[in-house]
Amino acid sequence: MNNPHPAANDTKAARDPRVLLVDDDRELCQMLAEYLTTENFDVKSVHDGGEALRELRSGEFEIVVLDVMLPSISGFDVLRELGALHATPILMLTARGDDVDRIVGLELGADDYLSKPFNPRELVARMRAILRRVSNRARPGAHDLLEGGPITLNVGMHQVRVAGSPVPLTGAEFRVLELLMRSAGHVISREAMTEQALGRKLVPYDRSIDTHISNLRRKLDLEKSKNPEIKNVRGSGYMLTAADA
Repeated sequence: MNNPHPAANDTKAARDPRVLLVDDDRELCQMLAEYLTTENFDVKSVHDGGEALRELRSGEFEIVVLDVMLPSISGFDVLRELGALHATPILMLTARGDDVDRIVGLELGADDYLSKPFNPRELVARMRAILRRVSNRARPGAHDLLEGGPITLNVGMHQVRVAGSPVPLTGAEFRVLELLMRSAGHVISREAMTEQALGRKLVPYDRSIDTHISNLRRKLDLEKSKNPEIKNVRGSGYMLTAADA
C-alpha cells in the first residue's frame, strides 16, 4: 500500500487518492483495503466514529467510506459532527434495503450511499464517480456564475446564495441544483439527473434524487416567491421553472 506524505493541493493529482475506510468489521476492512490498493487508492482503515473524526480533521483524505453502524459514535453522528459543509466527500455504507438510513445519510451530507453486501467493483466505480465530480467542480469554467431569480450559484467557489444570503448545500445537492439551473425551463429525467449529478446509473428503488430535491426545496425556501420553483413533472422528472415564468 502506498503511503506518501501529505502533499500540497497542486500535487494531489500526482499521487494515489487517499481513502479513509471506517467500519468496525476488521475483516471487511482488510479485504477492501487490499482491493482498493490494487485499484490505486491509498487506504487507511479505522474502526470507530471517534477515531474517524480525529482522522478527518487532518484534511489528508480525498474521500471517506463510512459505515452507518459503528461503536461509540455512529456514522450518522460522524456526519452531524462534521456538518454539511465538510469538504471531504463521503460515501455511506448502509444496511440492505434500509431506506431510512439512506435518506438520513443523504440529508446529513453524504454524497452517495451503497447498500451492504456490495461488489467491491461497484464501490470503486462509485468512489471514482465522486472524485471525478469533485475534480471537475474544482476547475473554473467559462460559465462559473449561474443566476435564476433570487438564486445565484457560483460554480468555481462552490457557493449558493438566495437573495444574497448564503445557503449551505452538500456536494450532491449543489450538483443537482447546478444541473437544474443550467437546464432551467426544461424537464430533466431522474435517470439523467442520477447519471449527470451523481455519476452513476439509476437503479430500481433508488430515491436519492428525490431526497436531494426535497432537501433543495427546504433549504432554498422558494415558497415565498414561487419564482423560480422546482417542479415535479409526473412521469418525466424535475424542472426548475425559468425565473421570468
